[in-house]
Amino acid sequence: MPLTDTESALLALIRETPLATPEELARRLGSTRASVNVHVRNLVRKGALLGRGYLLPAESGPGRVVVVGGANVDVKARTLAAAVPGTSNPGVTAQAPGGVARNVAENLARLGVPASLVSVVGRDALGDWLLRETEAAGVDVRAVLRAPDVTTGTYTAVLDASGELLVAVAAMAAVEALTPAALQERRGVLRGAAWVVADGNLPEASLAHLLSLAAEAGAAVVFEPVSVPKAARLRSALAAGLVPQAVTPNVPELGALLGRNVPDESGALRAAAAELHAQGVRLVWVRRGAAGSLLSGPEGVTELPALPAEVRDVTGAGDAMLAAFLAALASGLPPAEAARHGHAAAAITVESDHAVSPLLTPTSIQVRLGVGSEL
Repeated sequence: MPLTDTESALLALIRETPLATPEELARRLGSTRASVNVHVRNLVRKGALLGRGYLLPAESGPGRVVVVGGANVDVKARTLAAAVPGTSNPGVTAQAPGGVARNVAENLARLGVPASLVSVVGRDALGDWLLRETEAAGVDVRAVLRAPDVTTGTYTAVLDASGELLVAVAAMAAVEALTPAALQERRGVLRGAAWVVADGNLPEASLAHLLSLAAEAGAAVVFEPVSVPKAARLRSALAAGLVPQAVTPNVPELGALLGRNVPDESGALRAAAAELHAQGVRLVWVRRGAAGSLLSGPEGVTELPALPAEVRDVTGAGDAMLAAFLAALASGLPPAEAARHGHAAAAITVESDHAVSPLLTPTSIQVRLGVGSEL
């Protein structure tokens, strides 16, 4: 169905500035907000937009990954000496873009993989800043929901002098606005994706709906549990037959997926992975921290060591691990080799003060694998 001249002009403005508000579009078009809303409805009806939020049809590309879940501002505090509980500690603080889904998407972009982010931020200064920083890193943020009644999420982490996490506070209520209806409006972004990453910050009903939408789009899903309580959100979807192709829990999260404790022992982990395979999960990649990881799939079970690293900050290591794993899979590598890439990305990340290391590249991963090849 052909577009009118005004509709074509509005569509061009949306392509140029997809995060613009209706007021901004009306001003640039020389029209009113009410008129813009009418034209937007016409564009949706004609298929030029996929729904409210000015979501443009996704551009398919080789290996494109859609990452769905949390995006927030990280506030990181680090003590200058051994932490003393119950009192103030001298230290330093820093602010940076964060959130599991957002971090995974930026890591993918740094590794040359086209990445689209589906998340929620508020219509506030932090949300503006977060989207600018994420887009500047190479991530497509056009499907991010700008919710008027929420505050952009924050994650505050307190680290000791060695970089180990002492405690964290996650103010992630914003992601609750990523409802099944909001995902339905953004379903077009899944078209042509090789993988969809679902992080455990998603509400339980939204997670189930995303699995359903991804199945309709023919995209494989990897579930990143995020935490023990949030890992359990997948269980109802599994019971309903909505099964991701891969899951990437740590050992406690693996137990939460199964509803029981799982010891961090090879035999117990293999048995737990077999239970998930029986429910339809193809790949189970269990992260074991300094002990490495265990990958279980159709080709068997592989136990991988962690690569040596001088730890500065463990924040974001798991996000980099997942991104490098998917980037390697997208390049055609088998899962076990892809997992080795994940360990290399984790080693690079923990040596950085940033949740997403600016040094993470395909070349740096190859170099790190060469250094650790004897392992």
